[in-house]
Amino acid sequence: MTRPRATLVLGDGTTFEGYAAGYLPDEGVSTGEFVFNTALSGYQEVITDPSYAGQIIAFTYPHIGNYGVNATDDEAPRAWCRGVVVRELSDRPSNWRASGSLEAFLRDREVPVIVGVDTRRLTRHLRAHGALPGAFGHGDVVTIADAARGAAGTDGSDFVTLVSTRVPYALGDGDLHVVAFDYGIKRTMVRELGRRFRVTVVPASTRADEVLGLGPDGVFLSNGPGDPAALTEEVRVVRELLGVTPIFGICLGHQLLAAALGGRTYKLPFGHHGSNHPVQDLATGRIEITAQNHNYAVAPDSVTRAVVSHVNLNDGVIEGIAAPEARCFSVQYHPEAGPGPHDARYLFERFEALLRTNSLESR
Repeated sequence: MTRPRATLVLGDGTTFEGYAAGYLPDEGVSTGEFVFNTALSGYQEVITDPSYAGQIIAFTYPHIGNYGVNATDDEAPRAWCRGVVVRELSDRPSNWRASGSLEAFLRDREVPVIVGVDTRRLTRHLRAHGALPGAFGHGDVVTIADAARGAAGTDGSDFVTLVSTRVPYALGDGDLHVVAFDYGIKRTMVRELGRRFRVTVVPASTRADEVLGLGPDGVFLSNGPGDPAALTEEVRVVRELLGVTPIFGICLGHQLLAAALGGRTYKLPFGHHGSNHPVQDLATGRIEITAQNHNYAVAPDSVTRAVVSHVNLNDGVIEGIAAPEARCFSVQYHPEAGPGPHDARYLFERFEALLRTNSLESR
């Protein structure tokens, strides 16, 4: 297959050569914040995770697309990422579940790709200098470089409004009712909740009184993209729900819960993106291998109304908090495992136990 030459330019001027693949936009240039993901598989789930809105995903694993794609593995109806960077893109899927190739999938969803890039060099650069905005494309190199200099990162950005559902929807038939805020919720997350609860998924803009009007036994705060510090209204709503109903937060939901409890967030140098992050549960000493996708974290010692429940064993970052008196807890990682290991799925059982205990105490 003959591909047009393409160039990737980071905001600091660092340049990488490759070839254009997937969707070829008419303007020839795609911009966004470059982050790297270390997952060895699950590329379809990663690409369709709404938490990547505003970002360009560089896969560290050199061969992407080997087992094709299928409708079951989509985490959202569309891909929200700005583009994909890979070393080698396979166009011959070799799995019985495959319904097509990854490149056709990306083309249909209008996701630009640059292939043939030295992703090891790119990853090492992002590790050394942090996640950087930039651009790539198959057009004029000067135009791409100009676009890279003008590209923006995620600081101060509200992408939640972009990716959240516009109307509520329901699923599941459990005896406990959970209202789930959609800040960019993944389908696997919804399925895991639906296996245990009667779930109503609501837009991110839903008010606290509207949530309570649905009569929930508990509230779930989902994953999502962007800077939590930009979501002041969402934090205010969570603060109004604290102590009124049990709350379980995931990823962005964890950051919003921490902010509602008085905490602060900050941007990590290059984030946590992958399915191989070791996390320790401080209460049990148990170590979990977890799936993660976030650029921001909770500042140490900033949450005075909660205790740290989980830590990342790679860099010591806070991975979970709990405030028993307020009947809430949260984790920074993805226990639904879409994709990733299943080590942390017990957290859904922990949430169910909290709701049942609260229900008994309320009688």
